[in-house]
Amino acid sequence: QGQLVESGGGLVQAGGSLRLSCAASGRTFRRYVMGWFRQAPGKEREFVATIGWSGGDTRYADSVKGRGTISRDNVKNTVYLQMNSLKPEDTAVYYCAAADTNVLFTTPQEYNYWGQGTQVTVSS
Repeated sequence: QGQLVESGGGLVQAGGSLRLSCAASGRTFRRYVMGWFRQAPGKEREFVATIGWSGGDTRYADSVKGRGTISRDNVKNTVYLQMNSLKPEDTAVYYCAAADTNVLFTTPQEYNYWGQGTQVTVSS
């Protein structure tokens, strides 16, 4: 069974940056599409970014386009999300997910594995 563990969340001021990491273990996720989602209190889980097997293909939510960069290191079995120019509305629990597919899905139902999440809080 595979496991995903997120890290790198925290409290940051508006305009700041964070780099989230997602370490995979228990299996190789080299042929999995990897994604980042987030969920704010009282809201549904929403798509943030996704990346294909080789890292060459990516998709972003409009809300983070230009501010977020997803990347992966298949040797380290790790996925990253660099977030810049953070805003208070970015405050949420950020989840890493893996989908056994080569399609860059943006809906959480398509993802098979999930991490426990890491809290990101952006103060104004």
